[in-house]
Amino acid sequence: MKKRILKFVNSEADYPVIIGLASGLYPMLYTFGINYSQLNSWKQLAFYILFYILIPIITLWSFNLVLNTIKTLNTYKYRIITFVNISLFGGLLLVSTLNFKIKFLIVLLALALICALVLSKHIKKIVVFQFILAMTSLFVITPKLVKQINYSDDWLKQPDDILQVNFVKKPNIYFIQVDGYANSDHLDKGLYSFDNTLFNNYLAEEGFINYKDYRSNYYSTLSSNSSLFAMKHHYYSNPDKSFSEIINSRSQIVSKNSVLDILKNNNYKTNLLLDKYYFLLNRPNMGYDYCNISYNEVPFRYRGLGENRDLISDLKKVIVKNNLKPNFYFIQKLLPSHITNASGQINTVVSEREKYLNKLNQANIWLKQIVNIINNNDDNALIILTADHGGFVGFNSTIESRIKQSDSRLVHSIYTSLLAVKWNGLKPDFDYKFKTPVNFFRILFSYLSQDEKYLNYLEEDSSYIIIDKGAPFGVYQYIDAEGNTVFNPLSN
Repeated sequence: MKKRILKFVNSEADYPVIIGLASGLYPMLYTFGINYSQLNSWKQLAFYILFYILIPIITLWSFNLVLNTIKTLNTYKYRIITFVNISLFGGLLLVSTLNFKIKFLIVLLALALICALVLSKHIKKIVVFQFILAMTSLFVITPKLVKQINYSDDWLKQPDDILQVNFVKKPNIYFIQVDGYANSDHLDKGLYSFDNTLFNNYLAEEGFINYKDYRSNYYSTLSSNSSLFAMKHHYYSNPDKSFSEIINSRSQIVSKNSVLDILKNNNYKTNLLLDKYYFLLNRPNMGYDYCNISYNEVPFRYRGLGENRDLISDLKKVIVKNNLKPNFYFIQKLLPSHITNASGQINTVVSEREKYLNKLNQANIWLKQIVNIINNNDDNALIILTADHGGFVGFNSTIESRIKQSDSRLVHSIYTSLLAVKWNGLKPDFDYKFKTPVNFFRILFSYLSQDEKYLNYLEEDSSYIIIDKGAPFGVYQYIDAEGNTVFNPLSN
């Protein structure tokens, strides 16, 4: 290897393809390393190979061809090649990290010019250094790739024949998920201490049953929803410190899952209405019959979650058209959300609580609007208002939730979740079983099929956390099936 590197460095050949490859390889691998779960699809990979690899190679090859052809420019060939290499290398890193701000671009071009004037004779050494940087990225990416390759979806298999369940009742189902909305039993006391009486009264007047003590099984949007739609526990898929997100979670939510399969088998049209394209970042195959966000609106390169969609308007457009068959609507609103995700936050518990409660009031207004739209347009509606996890009120930042906690109020603040249902007809006798999302659809489908045999395979109503500080890294049971705070490690 050393001899090959020295041969390359000392060679008189130009190697424009290698120099072009070096320009984009590290920026691409770095981007994949820090955003793997948002990029792990063939469509994303193809885009990044084009943008980070092929375009730099073609650019350097073209410059080299022109410089060798035009004699007046040939004298400055290495300076120009060095300038282009550094500009591409740094520019692609800026695209990956700092959103290509003008002030950083000016600094980059100045640096590239200095390198071109001072270091052009050492361009091949610069290229070797760029390849060394790319190799260091492999230490970050390789564990994630190995985990992806070894991933097993056996946990998704159902223990019974629920995939063949036949519905007797076929109302239009509106599954409305508001991000981080705490359950009423925690909102009015303790860390939240918020008087939500007006909204609770509104729900009662509209015929909703507000289920107390409902909580999520997992602490994040992706981990909670992947379990919800699978109707099974994943226990974070045996995470490690290098990658703790659920493998293929967006595909499990958007592309194919047990809930979607069952609904389609019962002749439901499935509709996905999102206010942000968070679930679509890595462009999973669309398993829903309709989505209000086109992939043309989703950038290949992550630049935040985009502008808020007007879900009220989007629902109005589709609700009047969907009358030929029963419909399922998964409507996600990232409100009130939760306290900040920022690290290094101290003494912000009070201010973060105030911000959260302000957004909770906004969520209440929005929920009333969307419920009224449904009531005015659909007499066959079963409306579900729910949340994916709690608001994390009491912490300075959500990051602190992964530090072992002894205060049960903080533990429950992570998971406490809204659940209110307006049944289309009489509610089931077994609705007391609504405790956590992992069993929600199994219970709902037992009601719609009027067959209680599917209740024999309910998952344990426990809540789980990934701990990386205050205890050995791993997955722990944080709340048991009876709602007690515990701290039991899971064996892998």
